[in-house]
Amino acid sequence: MERATRTMSNLCPSTRRNFLKSCGAGIGSVAMTDLLAQENSSIGEVPLHFPAKAKHVIHLFMNGGPSHVDTFDPKIALEKYHGQTAPTKNLRTERPTGNVLKSPYKFKQYGECGLPVSEIFSHTAEHMDDICVIRSMHADVPNHEPSLMLMNTGESRLVRPSMGSWISYGLGSANENLPSFVTMCPGGYPIKESQNWQNAFLPGKYQATYIDTSGQRVEELIDHIRNNSVSERDQRQQLDLLKELNLQHSSVRDDDERLASRLESFELAYRMQSEASTAFDIQQESLSTRKMYGKGAFARQALIARRLVERGVRFVQLYTGAGQPWDNHDDLAKRHRDVAQGVDQAIGALLSDLKRTGMLDSTLVLWGGEFGRTPVVEMPKEGSNQGKMNGRDHNHYGFTCWMAGGGVKGGQAIGCTDELGFQAVENRVHVHDLHATILRLLGYDHERLTYRYAGRDFRLTDVHGKVVEDIFS
Repeated sequence: MERATRTMSNLCPSTRRNFLKSCGAGIGSVAMTDLLAQENSSIGEVPLHFPAKAKHVIHLFMNGGPSHVDTFDPKIALEKYHGQTAPTKNLRTERPTGNVLKSPYKFKQYGECGLPVSEIFSHTAEHMDDICVIRSMHADVPNHEPSLMLMNTGESRLVRPSMGSWISYGLGSANENLPSFVTMCPGGYPIKESQNWQNAFLPGKYQATYIDTSGQRVEELIDHIRNNSVSERDQRQQLDLLKELNLQHSSVRDDDERLASRLESFELAYRMQSEASTAFDIQQESLSTRKMYGKGAFARQALIARRLVERGVRFVQLYTGAGQPWDNHDDLAKRHRDVAQGVDQAIGALLSDLKRTGMLDSTLVLWGGEFGRTPVVEMPKEGSNQGKMNGRDHNHYGFTCWMAGGGVKGGQAIGCTDELGFQAVENRVHVHDLHATILRLLGYDHERLTYRYAGRDFRLTDVHGKVVEDIFS
């Protein structure tokens, strides 16, 4: 212990701080107390700029682009002009488009607010009094890859830290035994894969921990969560030795973030063996609770998300599935219904559960995709929509997302698209504005939550972003 303490005293302050934060139980846990007291106790966190309304975020990512005019933004004009040329010129999207295509679904008003919702989201619709629908979202281009990156990182082309990484960097961890940022996607990766939850130039501990929720048992969800060949005591001794060797190694390598991140990953993996086994085990929930969420991978994700935020995880992201499940260029009537059926019950249950446990007030729930879809039909194209004319192309000019909890004023719709739903025309909200608003709910000024890299102060919103004040309760 004395040798370890002497080694630590020889390290530069920043390297020592990184190491101290990475330490759990083990060598020097008592001797380190004085050193920790001398350092900033909130290392790795940025002081709040405002009183925070939310402490956690659950991002329900509908990757592939759900159609806003078939979910939360109904348009009477689609019925009027169905099969006809649009009264205004079709905006240019990724593929050729044709005449107006009406929605195949019925809409109904819900709650005291009377907001209309499609029949394919009937469970979610029961919570409209708690939901703020933003009908005037817009992005930059009608392509999945850059739009996914824009929604997740605030930058469509260059490598930048993800929203979850920025939030983890700002808020720090509320539970040292779990990652502060968890991403779940059943069956593999979405488009752009891990770039959606990357840390980029932020320290490595702010990158998400990715979980494939295809499996059901904890051992299937998290590889090597339990070590059946080495006792916990022996693992601790091995890590202590490794830590001391790495301290000696880092003492001549000034502030090596890669080494600090590797040390943290070892320690986090060790600490997670007990905590994660509990957090990800939904069998500990009652049968009635599990039935409320429904069956399937997304239902498991939603229930795990609630268990994670209860245990202090800051940002939890739930993808619908691998690839782009909502990208329905044809057979939209069936495919959108099928995909919605896999998520709607779980979303409704999650909102009910968060409200029941009192967590909705401090948990911001965000729903949406990377863009919406056109109100006009996509024309047949060989190799893409099998010659059919019953789907919609990508639409970045206008789409919908919604927010609930965490200081959001529910029961309202903000902004609107034009008569057909092609583009946002009133109270337009860019993705940068959405990010700025999310940070504000978490207690941060998006212009002041920055990180110095390559001689520049970077931020999630780059040089853009305007807070949407009407969202706040």
